[in-house]
Amino acid sequence: MKAKEVRKLSDEEIDVEVRRLRKRTFELRTQAVTEKIEDTTQFGSTRRDVARLLTEQNARRRKVQEEISGTRT
Repeated sequence: MKAKEVRKLSDEEIDVEVRRLRKRTFELRTQAVTEKIEDTTQFGSTRRDVARLLTEQNARRRKVQEEISGTRT
């Protein structure tokens, strides 16, 4: 998932996607323990996708907070 794609998502879609990717990370870790994983690069790409989503989510929250605090002063 690219950063451009993440910016197009709504807040709810970001939440759903983060949950889905965290579940996928858990499944990958479980597979690593119980069986052999053919493509170990999935760990890194899933982790980076979660980071992209959380970064965008935090940026949106900061923007809202700045708008709220900016109107109060």
